Amino acid sequence: MEQGKLNRINELYKKQKESGLTDEEVIEQARLRKEYVSLVTKNFKGTLSTIKVQDLDGNVKPLKRKK
Repeated sequence: MEQGKLNRINELYKKQKESGLTDEEVIEQARLRKEYVSLVTKNFKGTLSTIKVQDLDGNVKPLKRKK
């Protein structure tokens, strides 16, 4: 995510705490937060897909999702 968007998220948060947001700013904040969470989730899933687990017998297997 671009630094400008992260800065805008922080600006909106500070303004929300100080004086409140307009309807347009609330919509913008929700859109930016959704984009941020989506990117964090994508990066986290990518990290998890690279993890390998070694069992007691020494076998190395990729981490699998529980059902």
